[in-house]
Amino acid sequence: MRRICTLLILLLPAITAKAQDNYAVNLIPKELLPYTSSVIRNQSVVTEIKDAGSMVYRIKKAITILNKNGDDDARIVLFYDKSRAIKSIKGATYDEFGKLVNKFSERNFNDEGTTDGFSLYQDSRVKHYLPSIASYPYTIEYEVEMRYKQTLVLPDWRPMPDASIAVEKSSYTFACKPDFKISYKEINMPAKMTTGKNQEGLTTYNWQVSNLKAYRSEPYSPIAENYLSKVKIAPKTFTYSGIPGTYSNWNDLGRWEYDNLLKGRQDLPQFAKDQVKELTANISDPKQKAKKIYEYMQSKTRYISVQIGIGGFQPYPASEVDKLNYGDCKGLVNYTQALLEAANIPAWYCVVEAGSNKTSMLNDFATMDQGNHIILCLPFKNDTTFLECTSQKIPFGFLSNFTDDRTVLACTPEGGKLMRTPKYTTAQNLQTRNAQFSIADNGDLSGDMVTIYKGTQYDNPEQLVGEPFNEQVKWLRKEYNNISNLEIEKFNLKQDKQEMPVATETIKLNAADFASADNGKLYFSLNPVNRMRSLKDVRNRINPVYINRGYTDEDEITYTLPKGYRPDSDPWVVNLSQPFGKYRASVTITGDKLIYKRRIEIIDGTYDKEVYSKLVEFYQKIADNDAYTVSLVKN
Repeated sequence: MRRICTLLILLLPAITAKAQDNYAVNLIPKELLPYTSSVIRNQSVVTEIKDAGSMVYRIKKAITILNKNGDDDARIVLFYDKSRAIKSIKGATYDEFGKLVNKFSERNFNDEGTTDGFSLYQDSRVKHYLPSIASYPYTIEYEVEMRYKQTLVLPDWRPMPDASIAVEKSSYTFACKPDFKISYKEINMPAKMTTGKNQEGLTTYNWQVSNLKAYRSEPYSPIAENYLSKVKIAPKTFTYSGIPGTYSNWNDLGRWEYDNLLKGRQDLPQFAKDQVKELTANISDPKQKAKKIYEYMQSKTRYISVQIGIGGFQPYPASEVDKLNYGDCKGLVNYTQALLEAANIPAWYCVVEAGSNKTSMLNDFATMDQGNHIILCLPFKNDTTFLECTSQKIPFGFLSNFTDDRTVLACTPEGGKLMRTPKYTTAQNLQTRNAQFSIADNGDLSGDMVTIYKGTQYDNPEQLVGEPFNEQVKWLRKEYNNISNLEIEKFNLKQDKQEMPVATETIKLNAADFASADNGKLYFSLNPVNRMRSLKDVRNRINPVYINRGYTDEDEITYTLPKGYRPDSDPWVVNLSQPFGKYRASVTITGDKLIYKRRIEIIDGTYDKEVYSKLVEFYQKIADNDAYTVSLVKN
């Protein structure tokens, strides 16, 4: 289920460039060619603000696509709605020798609504274009001008929009009236800003870079946002949908959002307030009251994206959500906050950047575009609790890996507050599996397996909930694909929705010819249920090693061996230990029982780049041990 709530964060195209006479591919500096499928030849961006309520955004860009892997880099995507308009589009394509192939204009673009299958209301549309090219390499050059009726959200400048794109030349100019004051933040910028005046007397802030090499793809690299170059700009005064405002920090911005977008939108009809009082009449503990109200909200509403209103930033009134029984993340959070207020339980509306990668707000630089989702905070004394309001299934107080361990902006009557969501630790993200298997003398396998998922691993079997048995079986066969001829006789999934939830998966299974026979021996895989894959070795690594989230897996499989057979090997144990992880595996033999135990612990964090070779070795040793084959011989 897609839960990300689009806040309509003005998807300003990260595209631009200066016209160039010759786009012949052989003119690209050779040092820019490694690790890339496309090279930005020349791009420029100009943002211009002549009054507090509007903005002009001009882009020129020429990019050479070297092979089919770079085709997406040639795609032009422009969103528009009532607050942003496309004023002009024109462009051309060139062959590898820099000769003109054809020209295109706005009439060549596809124009579509941005309805995505889960949005009820959307007033946003998109125009997009991808040139149809028969051979590589080729170059696309284009110019776009857009106009915006707001100055709150100013475009970032990302000279290298992706780590896989090289840049020959790129520049950015932010021009504004002298009395339009801004602050800016340079992140990983190789060049510093210069200021000046243009012919119209506007103050200009200018950046320019050249010859930026693409980054080689390196496993376990930090999030690209952390090492790519970027400039962020924030207005000190602004106008948004006719609403003026000022801010210089998170407290100011949170206060403006509370006063202008949230305040007064939590009124509920009296019967809804009465329903809350009835639900919580026999509960004295405020947290248990909140849990009851939250579960009521989940049972009553469903998530539907609503992309209208003040730029998509303002939630629907709580009374409307109560009447319609649906809302987007903004509306459902605001509605839940109103229900809690009816029970005298304070709660804060929080902006967060959601996704499996942990992306936090910049502590020292506030902007409106640093979040794509809304969650709710209950500031209980010594027990701050966060709620995800867009899922009908997620347990009270559990955020999963969607919004865990990152800073969020809480919008309160006193102003904005940066807070941190809970971190689920390596020990808490626990998967434990216990299997009791029997192997017949013809090699057939049968038995039972119980797997318990906790922490962020609780979500591992979530997609099986409510599915018909035949669909569950399809998924299980993919999950346990190292068991050939797998047949599922019975399956059950039980969810204990406590604040640190637990999911228990129980399977009764069999598999014909699990063990293969050869020369009087039986051979089978010791660990068919949880194998590690090896890592690609990368020499001369540049990036540090980044492990986004830690976890622990514990497996124990007891095999009852066929009568008259014994293992053709002695008991063994393997121990591996590194700063980033630990692994232990063992085999013991007792009578007709072979007991296999495996434990792996991966520890999140950032490590020196030199550690990567040890990580590769660590994973390879685990993969080798996980692939161990047992041979049984007759007594």
